Amino acid sequence: MSLSAKSREKLTAVSTATLTTVLFKRGFRNTFIQGIHRLNPGGPAMVGPAYTLRYIPAREDLDHLGVFEGRSHPQRKGVEECPPGHVFVIDSRRNASAASAGGILVTRLWKRGAAGFVTDGGLRDSPQIARMPFPAYHAAAAAPTNLIKHHAVDLNVPIACGEVPVYPGDIMVGDDEGVAVIPQHIAEEVAEEAFEQTAFEDFVQEKVAEGRSIFGIYPPGPEAREEFKRWRAAHGR
Repeated sequence: MSLSAKSREKLTAVSTATLTTVLFKRGFRNTFIQGIHRLNPGGPAMVGPAYTLRYIPAREDLDHLGVFEGRSHPQRKGVEECPPGHVFVIDSRRNASAASAGGILVTRLWKRGAAGFVTDGGLRDSPQIARMPFPAYHAAAAAPTNLIKHHAVDLNVPIACGEVPVYPGDIMVGDDEGVAVIPQHIAEEVAEEAFEQTAFEDFVQEKVAEGRSIFGIYPPGPEAREEFKRWRAAHGR
């Protein structure tokens, strides 16, 4: 099930805060990736299906620089096979003592049309990545190569990222606050509800900034609902 262009557009206009509330209403509590931040805040929102890579702890006889010479290495293969419009998501076991990837691989993903990069570990070349017009999220700067701590084993399988389950195809949405994960099968309806809720919350924010009490408006009573309808019509929302 692919995400429609209309839903993708709507998801670029909503916050992860709103999304987590909409997901909570459907019974999903664990949807916000913990312990990561965006390297280049202020850029466009990140929206796209997950393409995943899983790491396990490194082992000295298997993880040496020579492994990168083979085209089957999962990290390198994944960078070359991640479909355009997808978000490359890495399970680094929340270990940021070595890099999940670096500037060259993130640049390659960007140039291949990926929608973003997420790891619950670290990134090397982080100052360079922070200057790129490409959404990238990590836990901390990590200069050492991934081979010191990470062994790449699987591509496009269910993973954990920041204690959140991520299945291939789940919709990743990132803003300056962080990254939310939407189960693929409810992404369309979540996009629609979150878009509607965003319009209402913008109305509430405006009224509260004017000095209005939250009582009767957040959550809304009948009068506030009617006022919102008039506000929305006047603002073309």
